[in-house]
Amino acid sequence: MGLGMTLSDAVAGFLGFLENQRNLSPETLRAYRSDLTQWMQALQAQWEVVTLSELQTQMSPKLVRTFLADLYETHEKTSISRKLSSIRSFFRYLRKQGLIDRDVARLVPSPKTSRPLPKFLRIDQVLDLLQAPPDENFLGRRDRALFELMYACGLRVSEVVGLNWGDIIAGASSPEANHWLRVFGKGRKERRVPFGRVSATVVQAYREVLEAQSAAKLKADEPIFVNYQFKRLSARGVSKILARNLVRAVSVLHSVSPHSIRHSFATHLLAAGADLRSIQELLGHSRISTTQRYTHVDLGALSDELLMHHPLNQKSRKSS
Repeated sequence: MGLGMTLSDAVAGFLGFLENQRNLSPETLRAYRSDLTQWMQALQAQWEVVTLSELQTQMSPKLVRTFLADLYETHEKTSISRKLSSIRSFFRYLRKQGLIDRDVARLVPSPKTSRPLPKFLRIDQVLDLLQAPPDENFLGRRDRALFELMYACGLRVSEVVGLNWGDIIAGASSPEANHWLRVFGKGRKERRVPFGRVSATVVQAYREVLEAQSAAKLKADEPIFVNYQFKRLSARGVSKILARNLVRAVSVLHSVSPHSIRHSFATHLLAAGADLRSIQELLGHSRISTTQRYTHVDLGALSDELLMHHPLNQKSRKSS
């Protein structure tokens, strides 16, 4: 079809490529689709560009710059930067497919953004959260096991909801031996993360009550975390479960997202002396620079502790 192809068809082909060749998650694909659809609508409204041929004829950085400039009053810089990233990826795809001969998106600079430091919980707050779920029913046991694995293994919410019972690999016969969790991260990249016997005991207790509740033996390909209808838990479901249990965890005063538990895992490991490369492997980061953010988090935590507990600061507070 070549240059006669509509932009809509080209985007559909691009999304298919991302799904089948790059194994991107449904959430990431939705973001690409939303960004590119919004850009196509702007191209049609402002430049009457509907096909690849019309795009090629009017090819200029202004086709991207004008679209982004109109977003500054209504969108955060991080959102604008993501949309530009989506357009750049689309142009690279078109160029590699031989559908266009120039990539003008790379000439458009990204807006400068300040990356916020990850929010995390103190160790006592994590322990309070782990103890928050009630123990008398399978949903309470599920919530405790959910938080245990998220914190023990530093999981993304998409990773924890994707777990099946067959992804748990039991340790050796020694009671001190670690169990292992097979995790599929971004791009379906597999990694294995260890977790201890305490967390394993909590997960096993949940499994036993779940089997009793569902009156069926759980299979390896069945989801670990389910809702009250015994269907796989969703990412939104995890957020609701966390919000419900935060009410019971009295020491956790600020708002916490599921990702905060992952941040807490990394921050606490770093504070305990773990090296960055090990934390990078456990988190499944492709770049060490992503993991290095936690060095700033840890320094910030130490600074707060110093201001709070140093004798000179205590004295100055009393005299003020």
